[in-house]
Amino acid sequence: MALALLRRRRPKGASAAAAGLSLPLPQGAGAVAREVVDPMGSPMAGADVTVTALDTHRVAARGTTDPYGFFLAALPPGHYSLLVAAEGLHPHRETLEIAAGTTLAGERIWLQPAESQQLPVPGTWLFDPPHTAIRFIAKHVGMAHVHGRFERFDGGIQVAQDMTQSRVHVRIHASSITTGNNTRDNHLRSADFLDVERFPYIDFASTRFVYRGGSKWGLQGSLTMHGVSRSVSLDTTYLGTVNGGYGEELRCAALAKAELHREDYTLNWRSMLARGIAVVGPTVQLELDVQAMYRTHDTPTPPE
Repeated sequence: MALALLRRRRPKGASAAAAGLSLPLPQGAGAVAREVVDPMGSPMAGADVTVTALDTHRVAARGTTDPYGFFLAALPPGHYSLLVAAEGLHPHRETLEIAAGTTLAGERIWLQPAESQQLPVPGTWLFDPPHTAIRFIAKHVGMAHVHGRFERFDGGIQVAQDMTQSRVHVRIHASSITTGNNTRDNHLRSADFLDVERFPYIDFASTRFVYRGGSKWGLQGSLTMHGVSRSVSLDTTYLGTVNGGYGEELRCAALAKAELHREDYTLNWRSMLARGIAVVGPTVQLELDVQAMYRTHDTPTPPE
């Protein structure tokens, strides 16, 4: 029998039974209900669930958790093995005994990281420019991709005790854009594009971290460029924390990616095409390869 997907939210702190999770049961059948959450306690949607009959070793039910991390399966009475798995997390296993006419509803299943990866200690972490890169890739209209980077920037991470409450800020000097072609770089700095005379900085300020399992995080925030602010989400891979560098500083590293749409920032590529100007395309892939050093006293100040 297939897993039943549940489309309702359980009240916070309530058990599955108290939430009223139920399934019309065939005559003589029982059921099992569970809620799956990630290491931060957030609902784990899309986790793989497999229920195997212990006497025959055959799969009795298989599916994924719903958007709120729930699953519910109707099963014949008997003994079963339950397996819940998600990429980057330790699988959960338990043995079930299903009785006719009852729904076996237990506590939440907390999936934990597959590998013990130390999160940055709370405090201030400042970007290390020699070991940090802010790159972009844009498709040149009618030609190959254009690869570029920004050479001057400042920023840091204020790590909170609860990692989801941490904050990141980045200030990029727009005039430091370089693509390896002086003519193109000067054009990108002009009023047709970044207009660096009027808008000298590109600023990003985060609003929240979202844990996505394993080493994956979502970094949500606001990007201000060309005088316009837009919400963006960066897909982030945390690379860990090490003691390194010439002074044996404590460092953390991460890789973050996002797709930007130039028209969101009033950079109108269509008008330039109409004027016969060869430009990069409407979307830009942004990549931040970051190393940050722990500071016990310095506190980064968000851009004004």
